[in-house]
Amino acid sequence: MKRIGRSSVIAVVVVAAALAAGSSASASPTIQTVMDGLDAPRGLAWGPEGGLYVAEAGRGGDGPCVAIARGVLCYGPTGAITRLWHGTQERVVTGLPSFLNATFGDHIGPHDISMLGRGAAFVTIGWGADPNLRAGLGDLAPLAGSLLKVEPSGTWRVVADVSGFEAANNPAGGTVDSNPYGVLAEAGGHYVTDAGGNDLLHADANGDISLVAVFPNVLAPSPFLQAQAVPTEVERGLDGALYISELTGVPFTAGAAGIYRVVPGQAPQPVAGGFKMITDFALGPDGSIYVVQYSTSPLFIGGPGAVIRVAPDGTRTTITTELNQPTSVTVGPDGALYVTNNGNLAGVGQVLRIVQ
Repeated sequence: MKRIGRSSVIAVVVVAAALAAGSSASASPTIQTVMDGLDAPRGLAWGPEGGLYVAEAGRGGDGPCVAIARGVLCYGPTGAITRLWHGTQERVVTGLPSFLNATFGDHIGPHDISMLGRGAAFVTIGWGADPNLRAGLGDLAPLAGSLLKVEPSGTWRVVADVSGFEAANNPAGGTVDSNPYGVLAEAGGHYVTDAGGNDLLHADANGDISLVAVFPNVLAPSPFLQAQAVPTEVERGLDGALYISELTGVPFTAGAAGIYRVVPGQAPQPVAGGFKMITDFALGPDGSIYVVQYSTSPLFIGGPGAVIRVAPDGTRTTITTELNQPTSVTVGPDGALYVTNNGNLAGVGQVLRIVQ
């Protein structure tokens, strides 16, 4: 169910060329709402039958609840996957794990989906806290911070304990924290970004997890000086390397986020920088990269979200800033962009079709 209608390859964009090329604004695009009423929509995907799928992080529930460093996470089976097919919007998978941190309005649950073959999908379930605190969920603990396999029938099961790897190893050092986010499913195993653990992991067919890369902190203004990388999306490039976007942590400095190229066994290499809070990116048929920025304010979270096109020559064009909390983008078979909007709000989430 993941971005089947777009190419999954990522072109290498040299940082120096991209920054030197500057940025411009495009003519006003046409924006149409094609899906609505969603609960915190996240990853988008084109299915093999031509349907457009969206993972919904859900709205949490009545518990059990667990106190974490920032607020309280309350569980509910309200995560879902919804499909738009032949003009009809329908929830095709329900009952997925979801958590709500009401103190900060954070919706955590199904974050991304990736299809393998003709029907099975792999879904990341977030957590956003110390994975050792999952014990407070009782029998539901294995659902948090996990990788699920969803069958075409809609049944699902846990196939890897992503947050458990962070608890046991903490590869990046510092505070133990885990929040599985992006996923790329492949025949030889599946790649997962841990936005809390600041690393890229590989889960093989039997669920064993290994470390692929750790992402460095980024510079931040005083008094912060540094912020965490917070990796989000992962894609396979045409050159065989992996490409990973980063959100970055507090204070979410504009210009600090970027996209890395990763070859297993080597340190991550930056290939496109100068962004803010990247939640997702997609490759167009001409090799352009479409980057989603969750926020556009100079510091912290504020201002509208945006979609920015990086052309093959590095030229940057802002497609639109008429977005609120956008979380994902895909290029449709019709050549339009599809973007999730209101991505951290329940009941009012949207998928927008944007024609340039």
